[in-house]
Amino acid sequence: MHVEEFRMYCLSKPGVTESFPFDEVTLVFKVMSKMFALTGLGREQFKVNLKCDPDKAIELREEYPEVEPGYHMSKKHWNTIDCEGSLSGKLLMELIDHSYDLVVKGLKKAEKEALKEISEE
Repeated sequence: MHVEEFRMYCLSKPGVTESFPFDEVTLVFKVMSKMFALTGLGREQFKVNLKCDPDKAIELREEYPEVEPGYHMSKKHWNTIDCEGSLSGKLLMELIDHSYDLVVKGLKKAEKEALKEISEE
């Protein structure tokens, strides 16, 4: 998966916006104003940070060398994924979905209802 595929996949999800809130090279994806993915566009190697269930994060790190504790993030709740390694596109999409779903699960009731309305449009 390359950066444009990653970007388009994230943006295909309901309620997702992209922005550069930290600097001009850190692309952040949010669902209903809550971050679920980010990547540094100025890096030589394409890596992304994705939110992850803490137990699943440990399992992924043990199974895949491309999955490391989140760079500049909570090591418990975030993973940094090397998208140029041997991980399949399918697995990368599943990890993006997992991150998105975790954030949606934590939204307030009103935010979930607003997201549902966006999804039905």
